[in-house]
Amino acid sequence: MRVLISGATGLIATELAKQLKALGHTPVSLVRRQPVGEDEIFIDAQKGQFDSAVMNSIDAVVNLAGATTGKIPWTKKYMREIVDSRLNTTRLLVSAMNQASNPPQVFVSGSASGIYGDRGDELLSEDSGKGTGFLSDLAFQWEQGALKAKTRVVLIRTTMVMSKKLGALGKLLPLIKAGLGGPLGSGKQWWAWISLADQARAIIHLIETDTAQGAFNITAPEPATCEQVIHALGKALRRPTLFRVPAWLMKLIIGVAAEELLLCSQKMSAEKLIKSGYKFNHPTLREVVEYVVS
Repeated sequence: MRVLISGATGLIATELAKQLKALGHTPVSLVRRQPVGEDEIFIDAQKGQFDSAVMNSIDAVVNLAGATTGKIPWTKKYMREIVDSRLNTTRLLVSAMNQASNPPQVFVSGSASGIYGDRGDELLSEDSGKGTGFLSDLAFQWEQGALKAKTRVVLIRTTMVMSKKLGALGKLLPLIKAGLGGPLGSGKQWWAWISLADQARAIIHLIETDTAQGAFNITAPEPATCEQVIHALGKALRRPTLFRVPAWLMKLIIGVAAEELLLCSQKMSAEKLIKSGYKFNHPTLREVVEYVVS
């Protein structure tokens, strides 16, 4: 297959391209600079610049574009960028696919666990409904834009991606390694998680599974709280995790991003992904921690 990938320089997209190549497929990257070679295609979503004819030679599109939510604090200007970078790219890709005489067979479009908002101990399936908050509103709009594509659409509700290359743990892991880490807030909030390897494998699985359609929670089957994740990483690194960070301090320093990314509770179910036939490389917290620190 020829698989077109937006957000191609990101952590997930890089791993996805690597796995696609290993399977004999051809990843094609969307870039915002002059393309180099046949495996790169120019796009400027802000100006609406993209050659829609490209879609006639593409078998699958994976939409991972978007300004990182990890850049803190979120100013009003940057929150607008977080929204526009996702919605504009999605709109442009959907328009191009719908115009194609030989459109891609599947559109895998990014979404996020944030769509559920802060839900406490509720077990969240894909039918649990939208929550409240900035990220919930954003993910909902993102998904609605993707669903306008006239092809099979898969919405990947991505969670915290655990990686050897840091990723979501980028600011946290160095503190744990230094013996300065600890639970955030109460530590009782549920953190949905998945390994980087499983994240990319799940995307490929959903591309190749013709019956896969609609929203999928891209999360490991073993739920874990923030406290459990932090303590498991500390134990594997042989470091104490005693420095609990008060919620009020996080809100004061980080602002709304603290509430929406780190303190909110999302206990997500992987049941739909498992029923589709996917088998995890790292299904348990112990296994993913070993993967991260190895």
